[in-house]
Amino acid sequence: MNTSKDFKYKELTEKIIKIFYMVYNKLGYGFLEKVYEKAMMIECKKEGIPVASQYPIKVLYENEIIGEYYADIVVDNKVIIEIKAARQLAKEHEAQLLNYLKATDIEVGLLLNFGPEPEIKRKVFSNIRK
Repeated sequence: MNTSKDFKYKELTEKIIKIFYMVYNKLGYGFLEKVYEKAMMIECKKEGIPVASQYPIKVLYENEIIGEYYADIVVDNKVIIEIKAARQLAKEHEAQLLNYLKATDIEVGLLLNFGPEPEIKRKVFSNIRK
């Protein structure tokens, strides 16, 4: 049975979630996603957490690149953060994050919604399934 104690990168994701709530409490709801992304980057850097924004992800099919996307933030090459500023999270948002995980060697993703109510979804797609 998988309990919260078994989460991969649990300590790192907890730090990210604390930063998410800090940014949410300071900025609130109503800004564009890019504003929240930049604020998350500032706070992660202040905490000494290695981050990269607009991280390129290549989508391969039959060993050919068929698309390129950009994850909002990648933390320490271990966690993909996808930021939303929607009324509420939708299945499409979760599918987008799962596809980013499938297309990379990164196994853990956080979907952070700066909506009217803060929302977090944690997704895992292990490399052995890729």
